[in-house]
Amino acid sequence: MKTLPKTLESKAKIRFQDCDPFNHLNNAAYINYMINAREDQIDQYYKLDIFSLAKTQGISWVVGSNQIAYLKPALLMEDVVIDSQLFHFTENQLHVEIRMWNKNKTELKAVMWSTFVHFNLLKQKRWNHDENLMGLFASVLHPVGAKSFEERIAQLKPQKV
Repeated sequence: MKTLPKTLESKAKIRFQDCDPFNHLNNAAYINYMINAREDQIDQYYKLDIFSLAKTQGISWVVGSNQIAYLKPALLMEDVVIDSQLFHFTENQLHVEIRMWNKNKTELKAVMWSTFVHFNLLKQKRWNHDENLMGLFASVLHPVGAKSFEERIAQLKPQKV
């Protein structure tokens, strides 16, 4: 059985239409870049196509909450790396950390914690993950070692000398 990666990674380029007048990525656009990267990553690495699941089984995930820290600006036409990991899950929720870095991963630009709620689109209600999904999540779980978002940001910020 192939071991699946616990941290997923992809690249993106910051586009003009997503920037503010200062050529910085607009605060709201970070969320789109990060969520889109996560969707692409789970399809690429785990063969988990959430749109196919919605169409064929009537199940998917909806965003329940986002918490984001903006640490350094992402700039117009900059190449960035976005990585993500599942750090906690329950029978009907996923808790994911998504980080945006410069292209060399030497400067952390933003960190987001997202809670995804498993949802039955046909019944319009929260839905429990099946056994296969629970097994997948258990195999790729990568805890972050922080009890709160604020504690995690303190862990990730470079220490000033």
